[in-house]
Amino acid sequence: MNTNFFRQEVDTAVDVLLTQQVILYPTDTVWGLGCDAEVPRAVEKLYKLKGREAGKPSIVLVADLAMLRRYVKEVPAGLEAALADQTRPTTYILPASRALAPGLVAPDGTVGLRVVQDEFCHKVVRRLGHGLVSTSANKAGEPTPAVYSEVDPAIVRGVDHVVSWRQDDQTRVAPSRVVRLGADGQLEVVRG
Repeated sequence: MNTNFFRQEVDTAVDVLLTQQVILYPTDTVWGLGCDAEVPRAVEKLYKLKGREAGKPSIVLVADLAMLRRYVKEVPAGLEAALADQTRPTTYILPASRALAPGLVAPDGTVGLRVVQDEFCHKVVRRLGHGLVSTSANKAGEPTPAVYSEVDPAIVRGVDHVVSWRQDDQTRVAPSRVVRLGADGQLEVVRG
């Protein structure tokens, strides 16, 4: 790994996010569109680019359990154990707090949160200090781009910054598992 290039890519992505802009970046699963999860204007811009309908929220990446706590009303009892046991990227649907941009909250008051393990995403989120929106880098209804070469050129042109990190990586990873944590602490798989 080219450490200087990696560090420069993280720094540039964070600088763009801090100016309330939208980035195209490699996540721990697929290529995604992202912005600061606490900035309504940035979320609206991202949704407009994606052509996403209102009321269809996106996932928010967080650096750790402490950051996750900021975005939920209450952390369910079994969540910490579930995080420790997860073996692949997993998004947890939980009751949202008011710290998030309203467009990220589902009509039922929940939000999908994922403690990111990917080193690049983790560093960006940690440096940003806020959750990072993560929605697939495609127009609504179009196929999800697993690798950079599959991203629609209109999406590339529409973002404020394209991250260069891992553009040549052809590794394909499935979208995250999505689970809802019940009041009893049991996990209900929404998407395997």
